Amino acid sequence: MVEVPKLAKDISELRYSALNHLWMHNRDWVKTGEDGGPDIVVDGNGIEVTDIEGKTWVDVNGGYSSVNSGYGRTEIANAARAQMEQMQYFPQGTTTAPLIKLAEKIASLSPGDLQRSWPVSGGSEANETALKIAKSYHKRLGDNGRYKIISRRGSYHGATGGVMWLGGGGSSRSDYEPAVPGMIYAPQPNQYRCEFNGRTDEECAIRCAEAVENLILFHGPDTVAAFIAEPVSASSLAAVPGDPYWPMVRDICDKYGILLIADEVITGFGRTGKMFALEHWEIVPDIMTVAKGITSSYLPLAATVSTSRISDVFAGEQNLFRQALTFGGHPVCAASALANIEIIESENLVNNSARTGLYLLNKLKELQENHPIVGDVRGLGLLLGLELVKNRDTKESFTPKSGMSKILNKEFRANGLILFATDKGVSLSPPLCIKRSEVDFIIDGIHKSLSTVEKELSIL
Repeated sequence: MVEVPKLAKDISELRYSALNHLWMHNRDWVKTGEDGGPDIVVDGNGIEVTDIEGKTWVDVNGGYSSVNSGYGRTEIANAARAQMEQMQYFPQGTTTAPLIKLAEKIASLSPGDLQRSWPVSGGSEANETALKIAKSYHKRLGDNGRYKIISRRGSYHGATGGVMWLGGGGSSRSDYEPAVPGMIYAPQPNQYRCEFNGRTDEECAIRCAEAVENLILFHGPDTVAAFIAEPVSASSLAAVPGDPYWPMVRDICDKYGILLIADEVITGFGRTGKMFALEHWEIVPDIMTVAKGITSSYLPLAATVSTSRISDVFAGEQNLFRQALTFGGHPVCAASALANIEIIESENLVNNSARTGLYLLNKLKELQENHPIVGDVRGLGLLLGLELVKNRDTKESFTPKSGMSKILNKEFRANGLILFATDKGVSLSPPLCIKRSEVDFIIDGIHKSLSTVEKELSIL
């Protein structure tokens, strides 16, 4: 175990080392240094973490919407240690007991006949694998022209070279052009920002589903391999589609022989108040991707799960799905996942996500009544979003020039919250073990932070 520095001089040297050698996620080391960072966390319990200087913070984002069972779960650490002491890896052509048991567990939890798991290391790999399975599935059926993938504008499915092009354009992708060919973009079924203006939630859902069919017909059904989407779009501030959407999309995919891929990387393992989010609509996808909450991020593991109808096409030596990932299905990660799922089930964290998530949602709606900057509040379970606007009537969004997000993030810190705003709004996804009293603390901090922003920007 790495010894944690305690003296101010040693802490300063550690930060200096980070600024010189560490390339952090979406952080500029120059600005980070000017801000006195980076923050270095050294301990955690439940929904709280403690930094290297002894300050305690509430992690309202639960890592990357991924620490489902909470921090400080020694049961998971013990399971990993025990497996590492017994068998830390595996020779080529073999497997291990914890991975077999995990695949069986995933099958038992998954809806419908989602029965076979291809293990990988993270959500991006899981979605890459799903696209590869979809394309190769069609080729094995003789449909060699099916290579196009439909995704939704405003969605996010990973950072690797293929899946980064799902979800539409954006400045973050400009460095990596040209785009992967065959990417098609459908509307996001978000009633607050519906591309079909002036629609009710149900009407928006219907029009967005119909738009998927129109795209299929425009491009030709025999060119489209799959449709991929998050059941609830975290990247669009927890946009929940109206109830007609998912049943219609399922029927459309079936009609044209297109595979339906559900990206449950964030929404899986209780995040939305169901074990998997598509259970809210009683829909079974052809392929489902899971990650994050499967281990509560104690170790990296993910999986691409397929129905028997899909996986059976790959049966037989001549039909192998040819892919190998060194750390896919690592036995120590699998043991951690089993211990984590046991916690989620034994402590009824899925039910807590539903109940406490509804409590948090209602509290956020109360904030909306008192803060004109809050344009919309939405979400399911403990995947929630606040869309922030300059003007509720026009729904005008903030721009980087406004400085809104910088002010708000500074205030979140001042109120003890690890919570990040963009110019669009704020996503909330705390660990599923959160209590109502902790929700109240978060709401109080957000209320104080929004009040300061509204005062500084003269939002009335």
